[in-house]
This record gives sequence, C-alpha cells and structure tokens, in this order.
Amino acid sequence: MGVVSSAERGATAEPTRDDRVLRVTRWSGYVIAPVLFLAFVTLYGAPDATELYFAWPISPDLTPLLMGAGYGAGVYFFYRVVTVGSWHRVHVLFPGIAVFTLAMAVATYLHWDAFTHGHASTWLWVVLYVVTPLLIPALWIANGRTDPRTHAPGTAEVPRVVRWASGAVGAALTAILVVLFVFPEPMIEAWPWAVSPLTSRVLLGWAAVFGVVSLYFAFETRWSAAKIPIESLVIWFGLLLVGFARSWTDVDPTNPILWLLLGGIAVYLVGLSTLYVLMERR
Repeated sequence: MGVVSSAERGATAEPTRDDRVLRVTRWSGYVIAPVLFLAFVTLYGAPDATELYFAWPISPDLTPLLMGAGYGAGVYFFYRVVTVGSWHRVHVLFPGIAVFTLAMAVATYLHWDAFTHGHASTWLWVVLYVVTPLLIPALWIANGRTDPRTHAPGTAEVPRVVRWASGAVGAALTAILVVLFVFPEPMIEAWPWAVSPLTSRVLLGWAAVFGVVSLYFAFETRWSAAKIPIESLVIWFGLLLVGFARSWTDVDPTNPILWLLLGGIAVYLVGLSTLYVLMERR
C-alpha cells in the first residue's frame, strides 16, 4: 500500500474551482425567493395595510413602499441565484445581503416591543432574520471556494475608474450608515418624512446593501460578475422612484435631504444603466 504525502492530501482537499452554484445555495434561493415575494406583495402592494398584513404597523406609506422595493429586487436576484449556472455571476451581492440580514436581526432585537406579537408575519420575519444572518455568510464562504477567480477568454473587464469610484462611494456610505445605525436620532430628526427608531434602522439596513456591494465591487474586475448585481440594482432603484411618486404627499419637499436622496438614486439608475449598455456592446 502506497503512502499518501501531506502535499497530496492537501491537493485532494483543495476544492474544485468549477464555478458551480452549490446545491445548498440553489435550494436556499428556492426558499428565500418566495418569502421575499410575499414581503414585496404585502409592502409594495398594500403599504397602507401593514397593521393587518405585516409584522408591525408602519406609517407613512412611503416607508413600506421603499422596503417593498428592496424585496422586489431581492426576488429577482434570488431567482437568478437558482437559475444561473456560474457562482461568480451572483457572488457580488452576497456581502451586502449578509450585512442587511444582520442589521435586521439587530433592529428586531432592539425594537421587539414595536412588533405585532402573535401575528404570523411576525414569526416569519423572526425566522427569516434568525436564520439568514448565519446562512447568507455561510453560503458566500462555502460557494466562494468554487470561484475560479479568473477571466474567461474574450470576456470584458470593468474599467478601473468605475471600480475605484464605486469603492470610494461604498466606503464613505457604509461608514455613515454604521454611525447612523448606532445613533439614529440625527436621522429621525432630519429625515424628510417621519421615521421611527425601528424604521430608520430598517431603511439604513437597506441602504447598507448598496454601500457594502459598492465597496466590494471595487475588487471585482469581471464584467460577467457585475451584470446580475447591476440588473438587480436597476430594478431596485426603479421601484424606489415609483414608490416616491406613489407617496409624494408623505415627504417634505423643502427638505434638501429629499432631493439629495432622489438625485443620488436617479444618478445611479442612469449611470448603472449606461454602464450596462456600454459594457454589453463591448
């Protein structure tokens, strides 16, 4: 019987970097996507009925509309997770989603008294944000071991200036969001529509998806890895703008933060769409 060397054992233990989506990742997507769709329909379809259908009553209507927009984009993203053939095409969004799920878990713990106890949607919310803060990072780490981290021949590369700009914006935005999440009082006082400590932290958690993904994107050069995340962000930003239009009476139009927020969403919507078209032509 031959003796297997430690080097050979190490080679055997090395994961196969075949870029596959693991079965556990795919099946997690099958479970998560319908839950997100239910949240999207509830919040975006009936923002004025959260006291009946959601985990806690939310007012004004603009807040559930913005939350629903995020869940709608999440439905599309996890649909792609279960249908795409290559892990590297979806991995960029996972760090942002991981941070978001952690933020939701912390917000739930801090503001448990604001929830409608005993409601079915409350327990669904609790299960979702007890499981996913552990599940999403675990999937990202485990499935990341299949990523070849190489460019396929003939594939496009994201321009360096785009990645640097994305990283700078992401780092600055993430730092601001962390501070506001810990100390939400300045946001509550200055925000252009009414938010509670719970809803302010929830909205900050959604914003953290964009901040963290923008920061992480700075280290990803493959255009094929950026396409699906950009498609998801474009859907999200489009739904956000429609949400503002649907509930314009909830905002203070004299508040400059409102126009900074709307301007940023519009600029990124146009910028990401333009980048997508240009890169696809290449």
